[in-house]
Amino acid sequence: MSETKVFLLPDLGEGLTEAELVNWLVAVGDEIRVDQPIAEVETAKSMVEVPSPYAGTVAQLHGEPGQTLDVGKPLISVTPAGSVVEPVATKTPVVEPVETQGVETEPVDSKAAETYREEEKAGSGNVLIGYGTPGGAATVRRTRPRRTASLVEPVETRGAATKGSDTKLTTSADDLLLQRTRIPGKLGAVISPLVRRMAKEHGVDLGRMQGTGDSGLIMRRDVEAAIKPAVEPGPLVEPVETKPSSAVEPVETRPRSLVEPVGTRDHHIDPRTGLGISSRTPVRGIRKAVATNMARSRAEIPEATVWVDVDATALVEMRANLKKTDPHNTPGLLAFIARFVTAGLKKYPALNTRIVATEDTAGGEQQEIVAFDGVNLGFAAQTDRGLVVPSVRNADKLSARELDAEIRRLTAVARDGKATPAELGSGTFTLNNYGVFGVDGSAAIINYPEVAILGVGRIIDKPWVVNGELAVRKVTELTLTFDHRICDGRTAGGFLRYVADAIENPGSLLSDL
Repeated sequence: MSETKVFLLPDLGEGLTEAELVNWLVAVGDEIRVDQPIAEVETAKSMVEVPSPYAGTVAQLHGEPGQTLDVGKPLISVTPAGSVVEPVATKTPVVEPVETQGVETEPVDSKAAETYREEEKAGSGNVLIGYGTPGGAATVRRTRPRRTASLVEPVETRGAATKGSDTKLTTSADDLLLQRTRIPGKLGAVISPLVRRMAKEHGVDLGRMQGTGDSGLIMRRDVEAAIKPAVEPGPLVEPVETKPSSAVEPVETRPRSLVEPVGTRDHHIDPRTGLGISSRTPVRGIRKAVATNMARSRAEIPEATVWVDVDATALVEMRANLKKTDPHNTPGLLAFIARFVTAGLKKYPALNTRIVATEDTAGGEQQEIVAFDGVNLGFAAQTDRGLVVPSVRNADKLSARELDAEIRRLTAVARDGKATPAELGSGTFTLNNYGVFGVDGSAAIINYPEVAILGVGRIIDKPWVVNGELAVRKVTELTLTFDHRICDGRTAGGFLRYVADAIENPGSLLSDL
């Protein structure tokens, strides 16, 4: 029998430490080959397919869609070809019996397990009895019974029959739950993750509780009843409806401090706004990366902003004339502006740098300005999964037509979620065309660790003075946000004016490119 191989989630590039499991491409029991895609995962930068380095039979899937997995943690277990090993999902656990005195085992009642499932539906969802092993198997850990004066040492029965019987003892996961809840001195019951979390948050000792569920299961209402005196002090109120000969069930209430499962309807009232809370959505994937990056940018970069209105009439007319002669191969306006930007960064290289922390000779920390001999031009692209910034590598070496083709290609792969980490994380300067959203200007946040971002507003007809006379012209607004540690207003203003002049007189600059 060959040993099952466990494939750990690899580093997907750019130092990412986690990824969200989007979809499994294989199932337990499937035969897979080397390099076969086994799962789709979404990192903070893109969605990628993860290939398997092993061939064989899928024995276990370590995670469920929607779960965030850490790099270096198990992703999938594979049994090499030729081995005969039952998949974890179909394996029936075997419990070794323990012979004790004074301890009676009640008959197995499957109703308790069903009650547990209902409790789980109110909490974290499809979690198995025990500790949540996906695929339908319970993991049994052998524990040594507490010794008492009347306790008899357990009989060694590994793989053998129960004492006095020729039948091997096997049990289902449901039976395991019921048997584990009846051992004195143990935790009162195996409970759902939601109940565990409630108890932990409110300091409730589960080991001292007696559950009101079938076979002693600790239910959510039991924890809420223990919490209620501290959360809602006041006189006791007799229940409206009572039953003379039976215990009264606690009223099913939800303390205000209880956090509902993410993404579900929540009718609680927010104490600060007085409004009802309709839903909660986790911040993860691209949205989490954007939030982290923007917060770091604002916290670390002393930014300043300069802007200017530009007459883009000449550029619009030039492109219109080109389109008449070659309608299918004419670059877009953004490609021309991108070409002007790369030329401007050659003239003002301070804006194509970044600040990094290094160690000096005395072991202390110092900062250095790192300059580059080329331009990787990033551009903001809005996708269904959030804002991403793919970058055109060595953009300073490309013509406007080549820039246009690369911008279109990167936009398509980014919207499909197929952009690689290298395509999304290597920019040295960002160009943001927010004019497509119908706005004129924006004080954009710098894409950390870059030091500047140029925004382009919509191009609209505006009154403009030309040769002393009022005329209607195609006008746009350019806004440059820059790191004031890198340069001062003279450099930033010089770069912005260079790009503006190129837009107003594109022929003079293009002849030199």
